[in-house]
Amino acid sequence: MADLPVYTDADPSLAELLATHPHLSTDPLCGLMLEGVALNAIADALGTPCWVIGANTLRQRLKRMQTAMTDAGLDVRIHYAVKANDHLSVLSIIGQEGYGADIVSGGELARTQKAGIPAQRVVFSGVGKSDAELEHAIGLGIGQINVESAEELEIISAIATRLGKQARITLRVNPDVDAETHAKITTGLADNKFGIPFANAAALYARAFTLPGLRPVGFATHIGSQILSTAPYHAAYARIADLVRSVRASGLAVEVVDCGGGLGISYRNEVEGQPEALAGAMRAELGDLGLRLSIEPGRWPIGPAGVLLSSVILRKEEGLPSPFLVLDAAMNDLVRPSMYEAWHGILPLAPQDFSQPVAPIHVVGPVCESGDTFARDRLLPPLGRASRIAILDTGAYGTVMSSNYNSRPLASEVLVENGQWTVIRHRQTLEEMWQDETLPAPPTGKA
Repeated sequence: MADLPVYTDADPSLAELLATHPHLSTDPLCGLMLEGVALNAIADALGTPCWVIGANTLRQRLKRMQTAMTDAGLDVRIHYAVKANDHLSVLSIIGQEGYGADIVSGGELARTQKAGIPAQRVVFSGVGKSDAELEHAIGLGIGQINVESAEELEIISAIATRLGKQARITLRVNPDVDAETHAKITTGLADNKFGIPFANAAALYARAFTLPGLRPVGFATHIGSQILSTAPYHAAYARIADLVRSVRASGLAVEVVDCGGGLGISYRNEVEGQPEALAGAMRAELGDLGLRLSIEPGRWPIGPAGVLLSSVILRKEEGLPSPFLVLDAAMNDLVRPSMYEAWHGILPLAPQDFSQPVAPIHVVGPVCESGDTFARDRLLPPLGRASRIAILDTGAYGTVMSSNYNSRPLASEVLVENGQWTVIRHRQTLEEMWQDETLPAPPTGKA
């Protein structure tokens, strides 16, 4: 597991951030643009904070992933990881483009069905699927359940038998491989909660063939998120390949290997994970086994497609060694910097700000915690009260992790598509925050 990042090199400049985000551009009159739409125009109409997603960026990145697999000669199905961004508009695009979905809850399953993704293209992952969730999934006939434990295997068998159904299952195997990512998002080490220990997988797979209500089809693995090197993929897939050969030698059929997801993006100046390299790892380790493969990308296709717009409430600097830029967005909107010490690029919206000199400043939100910090000593132009900025690469694990902490309403959301923008979630009102809360009836008297 990687230690917390300590950067010794200079942060990317505003120009460098623009160069690595081709869906963003600047206009001398309108300022920062996303897919040709002026972000200032959206902020003028809706206020801030406001999330903006570029539909064509999402489509292009998914297409690149599929092309990489096809060019490698692989039969690969893409199941988008719903946990990255579960908005119905996003899921609708996924379904329209012919992709499937990877879910981890009954709520996510319901969202896929509402968005029109066929149940047969849905894969159910996760260590703690409830009986009710499994009953619904099996009843719908979803494409695959990734079984995370011996105990869960027995539960699924019992539920499917009671329903008179046959559940199509894979065993999620923990290969004990270090994904070389943040400790909180690694999932393939032996002491992580995920998956079946590698040493137990072959015997449990054989057990699955003896249980009623099950159709075992293969194995799954997922080693973590924000993975930038292919070495962990090679190591994990090599272990799975050995497992496939072993169980086949014992006479058991293996049709499918679910290769997981986790391909990383460039938040700062990292070399982004390459779908072509991932396809190469899959081909090298699994390509000669006659398997149908699948992947579960989430962050890689949707992360760079999104930005969070925010306005400066005030610039706090009198008597301080370093100034603070206080935004109207906060950790309740985007929790990644607070939770993962994550670095996100920040660009101004106004066109004139791109030609101004830069100086270090701390960028923070208004929530009553010191952890409500987006950046420290970030080189930015002299932004002041009412200036606007865009926090980059927030399409994944942004809105889905938002909350009402400090009784702050959820921000509005916008989808940009073909030069137009549409509100896909209105800004939550104060009354909507407590509309489902009730007050107990006042006591009628003393006992």
